[in-house]
Amino acid sequence: MNFKTYSYRFADQVLNSKLAIKQELESILHDTRIRDAELSRPYFNKLLLELFTARGWTSEAPVFDEPGDPSARMDFLKERIGIEVGFGHASFIGIDLLKFQVSSYSGLDKMDVGIYIVTTNEFQKRMKKDYNQNWEGSLTYEKVVRYLPHFKSAIQVPVWVIGLL
Repeated sequence: MNFKTYSYRFADQVLNSKLAIKQELESILHDTRIRDAELSRPYFNKLLLELFTARGWTSEAPVFDEPGDPSARMDFLKERIGIEVGFGHASFIGIDLLKFQVSSYSGLDKMDVGIYIVTTNEFQKRMKKDYNQNWEGSLTYEKVVRYLPHFKSAIQVPVWVIGLL
């Protein structure tokens, strides 16, 4: 799987200080088991779960630690790096970004950088045209890159956005 990236608040520099984890993430996204023809949203989510947990990433890590927490969960967490996979509806952008912010600040101090994996417009069009897979309505890389700078007072944690091609 090819991808492009966007670094918000120097996320790429933070990740370069944890180069082995960054390379591990890239190798997961380049895994040969990721084949376009099979990538429905549910299947791709399931495959990413298998690939990340096989490498020691915690899945569904709680954002809050208090008893009776509101059940907010980070898709994956490892060595202070949080990952959200944004294959759902575009309206979830705020919720996903707030998970990064809350996990980084607000006394929780669980992560140093967030990674947001989303599809690109190009990916969505190709999946529909070539494989009749409907990804329309999913959050896109282009939208995240356009919106993030407007959230600069609210989202202060570095975020590395990965747009799947």
